[in-house]
Amino acid sequence: MNKLMAATFFTLSVSSCAGTKDVGSDKVEFTYPNGAQYAISLSFDDARSSQVDVGIPILDKHGVKGTFYVNPQFVEQRLTGWQQAANNGHELGNHTSSHLCTGNFAWLRKDNRGLEQVDLDWLKEDIEATTRYMKKHLNVEPKSFAYPCGNTFVGRGKEVRSYVPLIAELFKTGRTWLDETANNPTYTDFAQLAGNRMDGMSFEEIKAQLDLLKETNKWIILAGHDVGEKSMYTTDKDALEALIVYLKDPKNGYWLATVDEVATYIEKNR
Repeated sequence: MNKLMAATFFTLSVSSCAGTKDVGSDKVEFTYPNGAQYAISLSFDDARSSQVDVGIPILDKHGVKGTFYVNPQFVEQRLTGWQQAANNGHELGNHTSSHLCTGNFAWLRKDNRGLEQVDLDWLKEDIEATTRYMKKHLNVEPKSFAYPCGNTFVGRGKEVRSYVPLIAELFKTGRTWLDETANNPTYTDFAQLAGNRMDGMSFEEIKAQLDLLKETNKWIILAGHDVGEKSMYTTDKDALEALIVYLKDPKNGYWLATVDEVATYIEKNR
């Protein structure tokens, strides 16, 4: 590369960077309460009965609070248990009433349903109906949202629209699913928080995943569904208990808190 080409490349690179909003680059280090290096939240989707029957007792045993993204039809199956969970300090978030995902899922195809077939107005009403239900039956006004199946769109083709801006309008945070990274506290978009799987994994596998994700000061949000015997959509109860013990040990460097607690702390300190 000659000097003229090098100078041109440098000028273009600087110009390109100057045109990009630089968020959080002035902070390399970020610290959490009690000097923790990393933050982590344990979250669960759908309000499945095993969360009340198995998962919450494990969390309560260790004095840990989780974030549960609930769907009204499943809340009804254990309404008293979910009311008690809210009263005990667990965070309850919104997970829609319809749990609508891409219609490529067979369980939605058989009913001729899917995000491809609805618009933002329809979805907004579905989400707000869930919030109304939570206020009435759980005495909770949710601050957090989880995208069903991690899908963040409505429509198809040229008519596709993101509903991330809608979630940013209605909630403090929105969590996705099956991401390949964790959240950089000085950069992450609260409306699109990365979520990482813990279903179907042993404690050793979860720990190995954490070691890859934590990097420098990351906020990891683990997400599960049922709690019991390990399977594709079930967080193993023994792995969950071992994980909590590991995360609570100060020498491992984690601050374990709900999604809203961590988001509030980051919002105030970044």
